[in-house]
This record gives sequence, C-alpha cells and structure tokens, in this order.
Amino acid sequence: MNHTLSKRLFIGLAVGLLTVSVIFTIGCAPKKVVVVYDEDGYSGHGHTHKKGGPPPHAPAHGYRAKYQYRYYPDCSVYYDNRREVYFYIKGDHWEVGVSLPRHLRIGLGDSVSIELDTDRPYIYHREHVKKYPPGQLKKKNKHKNKHKWG
Repeated sequence: MNHTLSKRLFIGLAVGLLTVSVIFTIGCAPKKVVVVYDEDGYSGHGHTHKKGGPPPHAPAHGYRAKYQYRYYPDCSVYYDNRREVYFYIKGDHWEVGVSLPRHLRIGLGDSVSIELDTDRPYIYHREHVKKYPPGQLKKKNKHKNKHKWG
C-alpha cells in the first residue's frame, strides 16, 4: 500500500511540474503586434498635424523627441533601443517584435538615427524612404570620407 501511495505522489508531482513548465513557456513566448498599413505606408493612426506648426516628426525649438530609433533603409527596419523592439514589414503589414526574422538579420546594412514623437515610427515610413533611399547611406558616407583627409 505504501508503494502505491508513493507512486501516486510521484505521478502527481510530475504532472504538476509539467503543467507549470508549459504555463511558463507559453507565457514567456515573444509577443508580436500586427499593424496593417495602406499603400502609402500609413496605418491610419492619427497622422495629422496642425497648420502653422511643425509636423509631428519635426521637434519644436527646445523640445526633445520622446522616441529614438535606428532606421535601416536597405530593409525598412526600425529599432527602438530603449524598448528593445524592432518594427519591420511582413507581407502587407508592419510587425513589432523583440527579434527579426533571419532574412532581415543578415542584411540590415547601414543605419541612421531618427528621433520622433511617436511610438509607431512606421507611420512616417514614406518620408523616411524619400529622405534615406535604400542603398544611399553607404554612398553618402563614402563621399564624405573621400574628402575628409584632403
């Protein structure tokens, strides 16, 4: 009888441990946020500014932007160092995650620092593509360094 009791206790502990480990595994999985954007690159979330003032992406005098990003033009990726998340295009929508898909990790290329007053940098993606066309950062840096030493 004592042997049966210890066997039941062992099985109960094993099942309980398995249940707890499954709960922790599911609860700690990386979260993704999916944002659908239109053909212009906007998600439709409050992309307006008042006439007469600076646009939302241009800080007013003495004002410091709340969010700083590294923008990688060659693959249209934003990285928020403070929150440690990436924003990237997947299919027809933007995704947010703590890591990038393998194909994006391999070829990030050069980056530029961008300061914005929004937690959604992709709403200004169209402006960023115009200002920093893919493949152009390397050319600009090469041209700058060419004349640096005389």
